[in-house]
Amino acid sequence: MGSMDQAIDHDELNDLLQSCGSNWHAGQAHGLLCGHLSVGGADGATRWFGQVLEGADPGHASRDQCEALLDALCAITWRQLVDRQSDFTMLLPHDDDPIAQRTAAMGLWCEGFLHGLVSEKHSDALKERLAAEPLEDVIKDMLQITRAAADDDDAESDESAYFELVEYLRIASQLTYEELAKFREPDEDSFPADDESLH
Repeated sequence: MGSMDQAIDHDELNDLLQSCGSNWHAGQAHGLLCGHLSVGGADGATRWFGQVLEGADPGHASRDQCEALLDALCAITWRQLVDRQSDFTMLLPHDDDPIAQRTAAMGLWCEGFLHGLVSEKHSDALKERLAAEPLEDVIKDMLQITRAAADDDDAESDESAYFELVEYLRIASQLTYEELAKFREPDEDSFPADDESLH
């Protein structure tokens, strides 16, 4: 699925998160990140890091590797959102994985994104923005995809429908980030240097 796969592998990160004792799946964690970044910028990224690793084993052998991948995922995602790049990519399983597995991961991604949006502090103005067009529709659509993915046991699901939804979510994520720009601090669109950790 584009440039994200070259740097971060969904299954690799998922295995590391599970082995460390995180309660988050890889795609779900990426959706969570995008939601946090949209509302909270740099502070949101820091809160996201703690949220994903909450309850995980700090002394686990895979912990350093897991943290490094999360740092890289954050830097790549943030740069894509800030630069409004057309190559913003959701972290999902490989395209040759079973469609049921990919659909489930897409539902988890949406679940994470929505959770990230509501995890940040909400002013009345922010609540109004989330309840108005176009974000109201984005949130409703993501809720619907989350429910559909949870109920979807049909391995014969339409491939083209899946890719259409992925493309829609990709654009909707960027739209949400841009729509919420005024709620982030003015310098919140500057991301840490690649070698700067979030923790």
